[in-house]
Amino acid sequence: MTKKKMSYGFATRAIHSGASPEPITGARNTPIYQTTSYVFKNTEHAERLFKLEDFGFIYSRLTNPTVSVLEERLANLENSRAAVACSSGHASQQLAFASLLGKNDHFIASNKLYGGSINQFNKTFRKFGWDCSFVDPDNVKNFENEIKDNTKLIFIETLSNPDGSIVDIESVGKIASKYHIPLVVDNTLATPFLHNPANWGANIITHSLTKFICGNGTSMGGIVIDCGNFNFLKDDKYPSLSQPDQSYNNIRFSETFGDFGFAMKVKADTLRDLGCTLSPQNAFYILNGIETLNLRMKKHSDNALIVAKYLQNHSKVSSVSYAGLKNNKYYDLGKKYFPYGVGSIFTIKLKNGYKACVSMVEKANLLSHVANVGDTRSLIIHPASTTHSQLSDEEKIKAGAGPDVIRLSIGLEDIDDIILDIDNAIR
Repeated sequence: MTKKKMSYGFATRAIHSGASPEPITGARNTPIYQTTSYVFKNTEHAERLFKLEDFGFIYSRLTNPTVSVLEERLANLENSRAAVACSSGHASQQLAFASLLGKNDHFIASNKLYGGSINQFNKTFRKFGWDCSFVDPDNVKNFENEIKDNTKLIFIETLSNPDGSIVDIESVGKIASKYHIPLVVDNTLATPFLHNPANWGANIITHSLTKFICGNGTSMGGIVIDCGNFNFLKDDKYPSLSQPDQSYNNIRFSETFGDFGFAMKVKADTLRDLGCTLSPQNAFYILNGIETLNLRMKKHSDNALIVAKYLQNHSKVSSVSYAGLKNNKYYDLGKKYFPYGVGSIFTIKLKNGYKACVSMVEKANLLSHVANVGDTRSLIIHPASTTHSQLSDEEKIKAGAGPDVIRLSIGLEDIDDIILDIDNAIR
């Protein structure tokens, strides 16, 4: 008798997707396969693997059983087709872009991004011949206005870092679809529990697994997720996917692998050559973090809303940028796209400017002053002098990281303790 296939909820999939008991020992938890290589059955088997005619494990730079479970789990949680894990969030962007762009190609990005991404796009990516236009995402027509003949992708964040602003993802997705351009969405701050970009027009999703998905500040990682909903064979705009690849007997990735052709391109070609591999040990830690993702993200969001409401009435605070507040301009978008809350990242502006920001950071005790978000611990930082320091003053302000801004990442501590520490630090 065959088991009936069931459609499981998010929490169940976060624990079980991609995993099964280890076949030899019966170990229930996914083992750490700390190995570089795998024994082939015979020479024919090895040849077929290297030609991409069979699926299996070759070398841990490309494929590893622990990492594969992580990839399958996150693809499942993102309602997508396939995924490729890598060493960091920045690496995921590098892999996605390098698989789509050629020299002298152009892409469009929101100007409300993590400072490291703006710098990566504006500085490093230009060295590869990739030109970027940054636009204000609050008016989605800005994306359409910047589209050129050589525009190959649009990039946005679901929740922006640092101020938690929200892009109208569905509207941007319609623009991207109209011009047959992939919409690439960084879903790091939302995670698949709070939001599924694939349901609203995204074609490719990236994550820094270092943040909420891992959840405890122990492990670096990133992932590229192929939603499986973009036709790369429609025209010759993406030759790396539609045209023969000489290194694999002239296969056409999108033709051969269909709706997961992009993921195969990323893994078999781009990851192979760039080498930004995720370690199996980090994959193991991240897998364990995912198992409690739904519980953590709900608590993160609940705590953040309480803190934001407290701070919006604080005498030392001039404004709070959090989409969960009814007076926030992104409130309606938050209700539309984030039914379980808008996450734990937001910014505040202090009335006494930069000096007040420095004082608050240095006086915080419970809140850790670190260059990270998405930890179980509450975190604090002054973006203008740290995470966004490489940007110009104008770029900082556009990104929501002016000199009078503090970024908070609200953790899972008792809410009274978080508020007390913030109150003591801000005075």
